[in-house]
Amino acid sequence: MPEMTSPPPRLSRSMLFVPASRPDMIAKAARSEADAVCIDLEDAVAPDQKEASRGNVVRALTELDFGPRTRLVRINGLDTAYAYRDLIDVLEPAGRAVDLVMLPKTRTAADVGFVATLLSQIEARVGIGREIGIEAQIETASGFLWLREIAASSPRLESLIFGSGDYAASMGMPLVSIGVDDQHDAAYPGHRWHAVMHGIVAAARANGLRAMDGPYAAFKDLAGFERACRTARALGFDGKQCIHPSQLPVANAAFSPRPDEVAWARSVASAYDEAVEQGRGVVVVEGKMIDAANLRMAMSTLRRQEAIEARVKGRAL
Repeated sequence: MPEMTSPPPRLSRSMLFVPASRPDMIAKAARSEADAVCIDLEDAVAPDQKEASRGNVVRALTELDFGPRTRLVRINGLDTAYAYRDLIDVLEPAGRAVDLVMLPKTRTAADVGFVATLLSQIEARVGIGREIGIEAQIETASGFLWLREIAASSPRLESLIFGSGDYAASMGMPLVSIGVDDQHDAAYPGHRWHAVMHGIVAAARANGLRAMDGPYAAFKDLAGFERACRTARALGFDGKQCIHPSQLPVANAAFSPRPDEVAWARSVASAYDEAVEQGRGVVVVEGKMIDAANLRMAMSTLRRQEAIEARVKGRAL
């Protein structure tokens, strides 16, 4: 299978999580700066509120205008008593308004397959004329070990997401706050998440998926959040999950190409086209030799910039 070097076209620099138990917060999220809004039925909702919260999700999806934002619902884990009813009770009445289902604690390819099968049955029953996508959270030791199989598990799968909190718990790794950069801890001088984060990006790219980094719990520490965004971007992630609206502009900026990156990409693409027209095999831009890899990187940057410009235009209409 040839490797895919660019993610699917959904813009996903920032994904804002909102509890399904808080209709007021969902309404605010629908008008936010987020590229995607995820209504959470899992960790953000107390057990005694989970069933009632499904109705909040349905009402939000069918009554609110989310504009160009991608609409997601995070169901509960497949090892709970809630997951299958989350899918049925939300998607049968509101599936036409759902873009993606997020599957937490994805352990194996079979987990994705189960959700995909149930989605097919729901779509057939209520007449949804398109496929609802899946995003798989990698946040267990099993998920890490079966990354390759999970990433290739279903045509519905669009994204892999890293969840450091549950991953740390699964691995028995001490963690003070979810997502916080502790790489300078004297007990371990390296970056503790490097292996799993690099693995997620590699598995995503090999299968044409997006890669999303997990949340940063210290939402008042915007400097720390920005560092976490820069680290994720350097590793190849497409965006980051956010738990507070104040994090959105930081994430959007961190995962957007800088003006100088866009200018460079345009110069590379232009020089390459000119060389092809003139039959030249060598392309030089600003004294640097340009090859096919440079062109692929340039085109990836330009596609991302075009998606951002389209999103801005869509919001302005």
